[in-house]
Formats: sequence, C-alpha cells, structure tokens
Amino acid sequence: MVDIGAVSPARREADARPMDAAVSTIEVEAANASALAGYEAFCSGGLLGPAQHPVWVRAWIGAMKVDAIIVTVRLEGRPLVKLALEVVEKGPFRIARFTGGSHANGNFAALAAGTQVSLTRAEKAALTVALRKARPDIDLVHLSRQNPHFDGVANPLAGLATMTSPNVSLAARLDGGFEALLDRAGRKRKVKHYKKQLSKFKHDGGFSLIEPRTPQEVERLLDAFFTLKGERLRKMGIADIFMDEDLRAFFRTLALASLETEPAPFMLHGLEVGGRVIAVNGLSVTGHSLVYEFSGIDDSDPTTSPGYFLNYNSIDKACSLGKKLYDFSVGDERFKRSWADVETWQFETLLPLSGKGRLLALYERSRATAVRSIKSNDRLWQMVKKLRARLGGGQHQSE
Repeated sequence: MVDIGAVSPARREADARPMDAAVSTIEVEAANASALAGYEAFCSGGLLGPAQHPVWVRAWIGAMKVDAIIVTVRLEGRPLVKLALEVVEKGPFRIARFTGGSHANGNFAALAAGTQVSLTRAEKAALTVALRKARPDIDLVHLSRQNPHFDGVANPLAGLATMTSPNVSLAARLDGGFEALLDRAGRKRKVKHYKKQLSKFKHDGGFSLIEPRTPQEVERLLDAFFTLKGERLRKMGIADIFMDEDLRAFFRTLALASLETEPAPFMLHGLEVGGRVIAVNGLSVTGHSLVYEFSGIDDSDPTTSPGYFLNYNSIDKACSLGKKLYDFSVGDERFKRSWADVETWQFETLLPLSGKGRLLALYERSRATAVRSIKSNDRLWQMVKKLRARLGGGQHQSE
C-alpha cells in the first residue's frame, strides 16, 4: 500500500517555492457574475480538484443559493491561487468552506497553470486580515479534505495545514491497465465473482451499462440514484440528505452541464438489469483520474452484487480512458480496500477569524481526533455501525 499522507515541511519546501510575503496580496470578492467569470477564466488550463471545477462551483452556488465568495492570492500582481468558498451557519457560528461542503472531496485549490507555490504563515496572516475586513461576520475558515498532491503537484495550501483529516482516502493505480490491476488485486477471485454476476444478470433479463448522453438519460439515472440511496441510508440508520430538493437540483445541474462541457468534469455510470436500474455511480473526471463520488445500489437480493459489478466496469472504463488513478475518495470500506493500493491522508486548514472561531477550531480538532480514534479501531467502528443500523431500523450490508 502506497502512503501519500500529509506533506512534511521539508517535502513542501522541495516541491513548491514559498511566496514572498512582501509582494503578495489577497483579494476577497462576492461570487457575482463577474467574479465567477474571472474564476472560470483562471481555471482554464490551471490545476484544480474536481469540486473546484467552475461547473461544480456554478452548479452549487446556483442550486443551493449559498452566500459565496472568491478569494484570490496574487504575487506581484499575478493571480496564483483562487478559492471558491461558501459561507454557512453552524449553530451560532459562521464558517467559510469549499463550495459543496461535505460533498466536496479531494479538494485542491485552483492553481495557476505551470505554477508550484506554497503559501506561508505570511499569507495566512494576510488572509486573516483580508477576510476580517471583507467579511467580519465569518468566525472560521475550515478547508477540509485537501489532497496533499494532485497529479504530482504539491497543494499550495499545504503550508497552512492545521491537522490531518480523520478519514483516509483510497485509490487504485492504473499503470499497466486493467489487466495489470487485476493481477495486483486478486485476479482469480475478482474475475470469478464478475462472471458469476454476469451470468445472473443475463438470466434475469439481460443487462446494459448506461453512460448518459442525453438529459433524459441523466434524469433517469439520477432519479434511480436518489431512490436507491435513500433506501440504503435508511437501512444503515443514516438520515437521507438527498431528500433535499436543492441538493437534488445541484446534482442535476452538475450532470446536465457536464454533458455540454468538453472535457466533461462529471459523469454518471449506471447498471440496468431486466429493464430496471439497480446501480448508479457518480464520477468526477480529471486529467489523470476518475473519482468515485457516490453510488446507489439495490441490495434487496443477497445473491447479487450490483455495486461490485458496476465498480468493476467503472474501473475498466478509467483504464480505457488512459487515466493514471481510480480514486475511491474519502472512506475506508472493504470493497475499496479490495482494489486500492494507494492510501492518502488528506489535511484540513482551520483559520479562526474571531474569538468564537477559535473555540470552534478547538472543537473541530478534538472531534477529528475522536473520529480518527474510533475508525482506527476496527472492532469499535463495527460496533458503532451496527448500533447505527439498528437504531435506523435495518442492517448495513457491504457492497
């Protein structure tokens, strides 16, 4: 298992040139039409995480109707880093975070093309001053789930890391193609299971893999996903956040806008058996990877594994597209471990802007430590999941 965890200070200095605080400036502006157009132009040809893509940012701001800002870090007048953030309420606190909140994974701030820089404590101080001046209502900036590297480039915010994220992120290397990955991940067992499912699906009325090309196909797969995910979450004892109509509108806008964007930053992948959709994957598309963002599966028949079957084909799809990585994103699950050979510990940035913000930052650090402790103890974590499922009225079933 390759570990690409939080970047050490020495590694940061080797990977990226620190900025000169004397000539760096910070701009904060409301995410209006002009600011979003500037963000989109900056991102063209630049390096950025999936949830920082302009299509994602526009879809989220439009559907969720959030209070959003664009933060620009300049060096000698040239924009080098841009942050698209939303400001949300959390009890008595107001927090600035990446657009998308908990739906934004593998975050990597938009970085100018051909640039490697590392923001320093001087930029941290400048950010604090600029944000306090522009938005005195914000208590804390919490930038979570940030990848230390993206396509071989160091994260420009690594120098501002406050703590390690509590949840591991897993991925599978695709060098050598799908056949090479099967050899590394247990070919005999995986192919046998795949063929077994293939035979069953053919017996159950035939199957097809769906990659939407029209708005109608997008709507069909998303409707199936919302239904399947809702049923599964209830069995696991987890509230169905996808009941929120604004959130549903976001995913519809994201998927539909991606149909009209080249290259598409997001795609859906579905499995239909006997005329019924029984599994859906949502995947972000980057220059070097496919990123598994979400899935919905029908697990009512214990003899079928639609999630396994669709993931098998999604990974094969990533290989056929020439991607270097199939990123399973945040979360340590058995089905991910069965494929993964890359383990990443992402980092979080906590930037308090007020006394209340300092208290919330302390809470977030303590909470992250507790979550990581629980999840690192497999026995305790399994007990927590079983209790949650019982309270929710069902039993969790593995994909």
